[in-house]
Amino acid sequence: MSLLPTWLRTLSAAVTLCAATLPMSASFAAYPEKPITMVIPFAPGGSSDIIGRLIAPALSAKLAQTLVIENASGAGGVVGTQRVVRSAADGYTVLVGSGSEILINGLINPAVTYDGQKDLIPVAFIGVGPMVLVGKPDLAAQDVAGLRALAAQKPGALSYASAGNGTPMHVAGELLNMRAGLGLTHVPYRGAAPALVDVMGGQIDLAVSTLSAAQPHIRAVA
Repeated sequence: MSLLPTWLRTLSAAVTLCAATLPMSASFAAYPEKPITMVIPFAPGGSSDIIGRLIAPALSAKLAQTLVIENASGAGGVVGTQRVVRSAADGYTVLVGSGSEILINGLINPAVTYDGQKDLIPVAFIGVGPMVLVGKPDLAAQDVAGLRALAAQKPGALSYASAGNGTPMHVAGELLNMRAGLGLTHVPYRGAAPALVDVMGGQIDLAVSTLSAAQPHIRAVA
């Protein structure tokens, strides 16, 4: 089930291909001479994973080199991003990044040790995708008005999942909380895919997700 207020439709998640900041003296005359590791900082099945795996074959063919996909999830994308930042700045380790890893986490998490705007350099802007609010199959609400009424009946009892702390999905969920006065409890996951599995299984009430990750589940119950 999808619940989407009009004002929330303007929110989207952007995805960018990044690499560790390169030294000015770096030479790429023969690049690439070896396989490239593409780090996806979330669990398999989420939007970053879907997009990374979609573009990898074409990018591999264009560069005439193998692309090795590595899922390094955790801490709202921080774990995978640190993996890229700490790698050699030679263009052989790239990140399928989004706003959470590049900007948001550095603003809200004092434990983040990198500066996403200084330690990473954008290679290509991949695109944007809409986010949706979805509920477990037996949720007693069919739209945001119904959800607001349900939350009023059960103050503090409803929960929502996101792909992790500091992700655009988390920010959207908290914006929904403020705008609609829902009082939902945030439950961070290591990616959209495991969060959606628990929503479909009824272990959690709602999730804010990218449409690309949620669409197969929406179709399954439509």
